[in-house]
Amino acid sequence: MPINSKTESDDSQSPELVNLKAAEDGELENIKCHLDLVLLALEAIANISSEEIIQAAQDLRLESVSGDFSTLWQSGSNSKDDSRVQKKLEAEEIRSRGLIICHLANQHQELLRRGVNLLEQVTEQNESPHQITLLGDYLDKFINYYQARIANPQNIPLESLSHLAWKLLTALLFYSGQNGSRLFWSAIFDAAQNNSD
Repeated sequence: MPINSKTESDDSQSPELVNLKAAEDGELENIKCHLDLVLLALEAIANISSEEIIQAAQDLRLESVSGDFSTLWQSGSNSKDDSRVQKKLEAEEIRSRGLIICHLANQHQELLRRGVNLLEQVTEQNESPHQITLLGDYLDKFINYYQARIANPQNIPLESLSHLAWKLLTALLFYSGQNGSRLFWSAIFDAAQNNSD
């Protein structure tokens, strides 16, 4: 069942857009980083392509504000060192990226549900998620993408990256549902405020 992103994308006074416009520069940067992580996890589990990102933007009528999001992301140039990304993202662009992520998560909802169910099963049985092909492939891709694309990974321990990967996989399932966009923005703003404290 598709989420109601089209209606939301036409609402210029949506709560998340108002909050984004009121956010401090540091909070906007934290929001952007969180968006990057969520998309990275979605790409790792569902092999999201740049074509799918472009199609999602077209489906939501967001091409005019999504910019070169897919090009930068897929090229691995999504780094704070990239001068094109260094500039502050506009509130509308950040919002459009969030709507695209929720739309893509909704399209891959069954896969996300299967991944989370498998994760719950192996956790209950005290087994390694790597023993399950879907989970092992996801974790390997997530770690590789993180190390290649996230600026200054700072030698984060693999255990911490694994924990982040599983947390994001579970979150993506929630974002794929009927109220996914609302849950998504709530988590995004909470994370941004916590990181800026």
